[in-house]
Amino acid sequence: MSSSSSLLALVRLTRPHQWVKNVFVFAGLVFSQSWENAVLDLRVLQAFAAFCCASGLVYILNDWHDRASDALHPVKRNRPLASGAVTAASALLLAAALLAAGIFLAAGNRTLLLLLALYVVLNMAYSWWLKQVPVVDVSIIAAGFMLRLLAGTVAVGIPPSRWLLLTGIFMTLYLGFCKRKAESFQDEASQRAVMAHYPTALLDTFIATTMTATLTTYSLFATSPEAQLQHSERLLYTVPVVIFALLRYTYQVHRGRGEDVARDLLRDAWLLGAGVLWLAIFLSHRF
Repeated sequence: MSSSSSLLALVRLTRPHQWVKNVFVFAGLVFSQSWENAVLDLRVLQAFAAFCCASGLVYILNDWHDRASDALHPVKRNRPLASGAVTAASALLLAAALLAAGIFLAAGNRTLLLLLALYVVLNMAYSWWLKQVPVVDVSIIAAGFMLRLLAGTVAVGIPPSRWLLLTGIFMTLYLGFCKRKAESFQDEASQRAVMAHYPTALLDTFIATTMTATLTTYSLFATSPEAQLQHSERLLYTVPVVIFALLRYTYQVHRGRGEDVARDLLRDAWLLGAGVLWLAIFLSHRF
């Protein structure tokens, strides 16, 4: 294998397309409108980079642990470790480098270091054990998003909004159950073991409940005195956009998409358009 192919395989091993999930780190900076503070900008960027290193580390260790079973899977056998494109030694060396980089980026910030450590521990527990426990598995996924959100608020000195935190909790649970719903469309041989404990009707109930809670808490956040003080009435006008985006994503999930949240969010033109519209409304005072 050429050096360029080996390098590409190592990059694939870290699943960089999944780094889009780490944008949750920027939520506190965006909603507090603190982006003109260069010091805070640098702290949040460091937190984002640290979580990219941590998530890459987790994916590598997960693939290293599951390389034998992945080699027998009809889709996962194409992963770099399972296919033999990357050796176990090279993968572990890259994991060590990412661990060192993450610690370096979070050095001097004990809160961020603690959140990173919790993220890695929770995800390793998920990958090696808890992904087999119904509801707990999705709760761990949601916890990973919440740790990102806290890293971009508490860890860098931005007071988090209670409604924003609640919105984050319910939205991440919603995305987690949507992921399980999308996986239910796979043939049984490709499904993870925990899917045997998720009847279709139960997943639909979980999705409906968490989507409703997300819309409720986001609407309360958008109309709260805190939001009105910081954003005037702009956030209120984003509520219909959020409703459309959640309904559209739920539609896509029921078509069998949504297993890979990051990739599916990026490949649907309507969802991308909703994101652009939300951003345009949010930043309208700048135009």
